[in-house]
Amino acid sequence: TPVKGLECYLSEDGGKTWNKTHEKSIEDVVYSYGYYFGQVRVDAQNPNKIYSMGVPVIVSEDKGKTWNYINEPNVHVDHHALWINPKKSGHLILGNDGGIHISYDDGKNWQKANSPSVGQFYTVNVDMAKPYNIYGGLQDNGVWVGSSDYEYNRGWYQEGQYPYKRLLGGDGMQIAVDTRDNSTIYTGYQFGNYFRINQKTEKRKYITPQHKLGENPLRFNWQAPVHLSRHNQDILYMGSNKFHRSLNQGDDWETLSDDLTQGGKKGDVPYGTLSSIDESPLKFGLLYAGSDDGLVHVSKDGGSSWQKITSSLPENFWVSRVIASKYKEGRVYLALNGYRWDNFDALIYVSENYGQTWKKIGLDLPQEPVNVIKEDPENENLLYVGTDHGVYISLDRGQSFMLMNKDMPAVAVHDLIVHPRDKELVVATHGRSMFVADVADIQQLTPEFQAKKLHIFAIDEMTKSKSWGTRYAQWTELNLPKRTIGFYAKDADAKTMIRIKMGDLVLNEFETQASKGLNYFDYDLTFDESKKTYYQAGLNKIKKEGEKDIKLKEADNKKHYLEAGEYQVEIQQGSEVLTEKFVVKAPRAREKR
Repeated sequence: TPVKGLECYLSEDGGKTWNKTHEKSIEDVVYSYGYYFGQVRVDAQNPNKIYSMGVPVIVSEDKGKTWNYINEPNVHVDHHALWINPKKSGHLILGNDGGIHISYDDGKNWQKANSPSVGQFYTVNVDMAKPYNIYGGLQDNGVWVGSSDYEYNRGWYQEGQYPYKRLLGGDGMQIAVDTRDNSTIYTGYQFGNYFRINQKTEKRKYITPQHKLGENPLRFNWQAPVHLSRHNQDILYMGSNKFHRSLNQGDDWETLSDDLTQGGKKGDVPYGTLSSIDESPLKFGLLYAGSDDGLVHVSKDGGSSWQKITSSLPENFWVSRVIASKYKEGRVYLALNGYRWDNFDALIYVSENYGQTWKKIGLDLPQEPVNVIKEDPENENLLYVGTDHGVYISLDRGQSFMLMNKDMPAVAVHDLIVHPRDKELVVATHGRSMFVADVADIQQLTPEFQAKKLHIFAIDEMTKSKSWGTRYAQWTELNLPKRTIGFYAKDADAKTMIRIKMGDLVLNEFETQASKGLNYFDYDLTFDESKKTYYQAGLNKIKKEGEKDIKLKEADNKKHYLEAGEYQVEIQQGSEVLTEKFVVKAPRAREKR
């Protein structure tokens, strides 16, 4: 059926009668049927001026008879929201698939508002570079990559180089990274259009599998799954409604299965497609494939034969993730998503026998559709689940979960990954961009560890700076150092003493009430002024021969800060006392001068 162009109608009698405002259809505004954009707005200052939103945004100043295009080159497309200043014509705030744009001259010029972190990420992956890079596929904004150590600031406005770079346009989809060179990646845009990209040479090759002449065309999910073998990174797997394998980085493909779905249905987008695939980290050729219409299949022979393993599970629900365990060969995790059928339960399962039988886990999770489940690479019992409202973790392989929501809004989490070397959890949200959390301490929470009454974690070194407690200039903020002391407590509301010591000398002491589980105390590197004489004498006693005597000085903020040296952090609960080394390194050479 042909798609008609935009049509606009006007009623001047409260909706009793309507007339089309224009003679010909307004083309090149909508390209599909009944999309959720395609809205009309009227200028409160001028009832003859109306705006309409579709793929571009257009304006009419004669009640819709004629229209002009105001989608300038720095303005994204697919427009959903438009605010018109009721007191000033031409002042517009436009919301679309690229974020927010602002105009003060009726669309002749637009400012792109980059400050709100409203990225809608479908997927996330990481490489093994140092520092590692984060890759993300964004809704209608392509595939982007950037360093994990980037901390957001607006300095790039001045420099002209945004630290994250776009690798591909369209709707950004899954990314597989060849960690042998951290340069070769496989990614694409909607409906299975995938490429092999060399980031160094910027060379790309279209690699999507094709059906054979005489066969029905392949059906690719909106977010077609792609997976790089952990056993040989020349081997790439991809899913349409069938399972495909390439032994040479996508140059050639072989189809390893018949249709692994329920056969598809007619509609605006392909349905009856594979939505998740995975290969066991423990055994080459142990493969799993899940579909958007509720089927999961397993192959134990590299794809030569497939067995359906979902007969005992709820029917027809979208398989949002199937994950083969790295700890037990027969273990596999499964997440189903039922919101398309008005079922908002958290549906996650585990099998210990290759999917022959399943056990429902996460029984204490709230009614939030699940988009992803992942194992931790260090702790067999630690699971991560991303739902439509956040991230949950389990320390007992799914028997119970807790919300991981500090500094993170209640937002849909579509994907997540734990960096195996740097022990950081990277979370892709569909609406609030990316979040990164250090999970090194969480990974240590084994049952044996949790049986301890008290534990103090290793404390990172810190470099002394003469600028601590000072301002660069009178109008700038104070430079206030901080080192976080992490500890685990078995008991809740336990009185806890934290002491900073040099040998037997207690330089500072703090009291806090520990929560059950992980606790973090921010230490500001100060010492008690009353200990100044003893501390200074102790420093001079251990200084190297020939060095000048150390004279402790008060900082601009009237506080005293630790000098370079080796210290101990002591934590006490009742009779339980633990100590951990803490090193403050000497100032950098430039500061010494």
